[in-house]
Order: sequence, then structure tokens, then C-alpha cells
Amino acid sequence: MLQYASATGLVKMILIILLVYFGIKILARLFTPFLVKYITKKTEQKFGQQFKGFQGRTRQDPIRKEGEVTIDKIPKTKTSNKNVGDYVDYEEID
Repeated sequence: MLQYASATGLVKMILIILLVYFGIKILARLFTPFLVKYITKKTEQKFGQQFKGFQGRTRQDPIRKEGEVTIDKIPKTKTSNKNVGDYVDYEEID
């Protein structure tokens, strides 16, 4: 048994598709600003958490006078490996 599509069914289907399309388009225009604000707020919080240590360190540093020198970290002395090889002094030949 074959069933054929009627013209009214086709028109109804096209109207439903158009209503859904334009409905989504209107709702997207209404809710896009709220969505963008939410996303920017979340990314700002995420960046704030990542760089929180850097900001806290600068606030805790005492105020220093101009020209005052302080060493926060003493660098480790590097030792060279004596078993690397011989040093060869080259002379330029003319």
C-alpha cells in the first residue's frame, strides 16, 4: 500500500521548519549577551586563579627605599665537570 504526500502536509512541514528556524534565531539573539557575559566571567575567574600567586607576591613585598639592594634568592654555584676533555689553544697561521 503506497501513501502519497499531500500538498497540505508538505506546507505544514515547511511552516513548522520555518517556525523552528526563526524561533531559534530570535532566542539566540535574546540569550547571546547573557551567554557571552557568563563565558567572560568564567574565563576571568580562571585566569585570576592561575595568576593569583603572582599578584599575592607583589603585595606582600615590603616597600623598599630607592637604591636599596636586596637578594631574595642566593643562586646555586655551578661546578664544571673536570673530566670533559683537554683545552686546546689554537693559533692562527698566516
